[in-house]
Order: sequence, then structure tokens, then C-alpha cells
Amino acid sequence: MLKNGLSASMMCVDFSNTYNDIKQLDKAKIEYMHFDIMDGEFVANYALGPSMIESLRGRTLMGFDIHLMVDHPEKKIEYFRFQKGDAVSVHIESTPHLQRVLSTLKQQGITTGVAINPSTKVEGLKYVLDVLDFVLIMTVNPGFAGQKLVPATIQKISDTRNFLNKMGYNHIKIQVDGNVNFENAKKMKEAGADNFVCGTSGLFRKDMSIIEAAEQMRQSIA
Repeated sequence: MLKNGLSASMMCVDFSNTYNDIKQLDKAKIEYMHFDIMDGEFVANYALGPSMIESLRGRTLMGFDIHLMVDHPEKKIEYFRFQKGDAVSVHIESTPHLQRVLSTLKQQGITTGVAINPSTKVEGLKYVLDVLDFVLIMTVNPGFAGQKLVPATIQKISDTRNFLNKMGYNHIKIQVDGNVNFENAKKMKEAGADNFVCGTSGLFRKDMSIIEAAEQMRQSIA
């Protein structure tokens, strides 16, 4: 099960001083590191990869939250050495074999998630709810950090929570990703979000330390 709380977007760390940022994230008791895996096909960008994830195993108290922004994840999950308890999300738009991918991950003890883009209907999840632990609602169009919130996605969070509850899956968590700043996080929480992916507008800010930002973020979602 995905924990409530904060996930630090690892594409926003200071790559010249990665381990210092990780120490600060651990000190702030951040729940997860969020890895955006981009293949240049599903989104027009390349970011992170299996080697970075493996290099951090055993070096942090945080859980591993792996967001696959890749085409045909059923062909690419074998590149990764996922571990039991990892949270892994795949995009509903990326594969015609969503149920197969989720079932394969579930058999490995993975916490399974499905990511949906701002314009994607949540009702498309209807037939995979039995193999799903969380829904990742993209509150910006995926591919690049530093984007502005798509305003309609606040209502989408609420609609998704209502849909899941109506279908009898109120235990499925909602994660949000995109322009999760202090003000937006509060609105997202009120709409029904449980886990917040925080990047340049949340944890990795220029005007405060990671620890200060984490404290203020937790106040926003309290």
C-alpha cells in the first residue's frame, strides 16, 4: 500500500551533490524518492534510469516510488530490478496490456499504480481496479519539471476519489504529481489526494532548505 505523505522528485535533486540532498530528505523524513523514468518516446524527454535507482539501494530510509513514463512498459519492466514494497506506476495511455503489466508487478510484491494524464478519463481504470493500489493523477502534462498546474485537475482528484469509492475501492490511494507547491497541495489534499510528488515548487526550492520546505509542505496537507 502506498503511504500517505511526500515523495521527492529525484529529477529535481542537485546532481552535483545528490547524496547531500538525500541526507536532507532522510532528515526531513520524506516517505519516498520518486523516480521519473522517461524514454523519449512516451514523453519528449529523457530522464533517470535503472542504474540510478540501483545506486541508491541501501543508502536511504525512503521508499522507492518509480514512475514509468515509457511506451510499452510490458517490454521494459525487465530492465529494472524492482524489490518487494517498491511503488511502481505505469501510464494507462502507454500500453494496450495494462492488466497484464499490473498483474506481473503484483506477483512480485510491488505496490501497483496507474498514472493518468490531465485529459484522460478515470473511468478507463474500471477493469483493473482489482490489481491496483494507487492512481497517480498528473496535474501537469508529463515530461518536464517546472510546469504550471492544469486547473481542471483539482476537480479531477475529487472525481477520481468519488469514482473509486463508488466502485467499492476506497482503499486505493491517490497520488498527485505536477506543480505541487504549498498552495496547490492544500487544494489537492482537500480534493482527496493522499501522496504528493514534490519537485522544484515543493521540496527543491531556491528560497528555503529541503527541511524547511518539507515542514511547510506538511503543514499545507495537515
